[in-house]
Amino acid sequence: MIKKIATLLVLLATFISSPGHALQSSVSYYGFEPDITTNFVKDGSDYRLGFIRVAIEVMVPNPQYVGIVEHHAPLLRDAFIHILSTAPQRQIKTMTGRDQLRMKCLEKAQELMRQETGNPVIQEVLFTKYIYQ
Repeated sequence: MIKKIATLLVLLATFISSPGHALQSSVSYYGFEPDITTNFVKDGSDYRLGFIRVAIEVMVPNPQYVGIVEHHAPLLRDAFIHILSTAPQRQIKTMTGRDQLRMKCLEKAQELMRQETGNPVIQEVLFTKYIYQ
């Protein structure tokens, strides 16, 4: 019995690792260059400015969409800057707030791409660098 299971596992491993049957990912990424740097108003009555620098990459489900995202990059970049610059300090400085900002960026990017192309195009927004002061 153990010999049959071992043989089955070897055959399964061979099948999965063969080049023709390997799982292939068709997603692609587009990174906004340079990083997005903007100011935000710090909490308190003195209205001091803080800054945030974020490297943003978007995931698209099809490599052909990278060109579409690149074409609309200025529009998307402006939307990301607006979202980040209007966020309150408490949202910028917490992990929960950071994820909320990422989701706002995703929703806005999908909305803009749907308006421009009829397709949401962007599957995910990733913050690959996130620095605030």
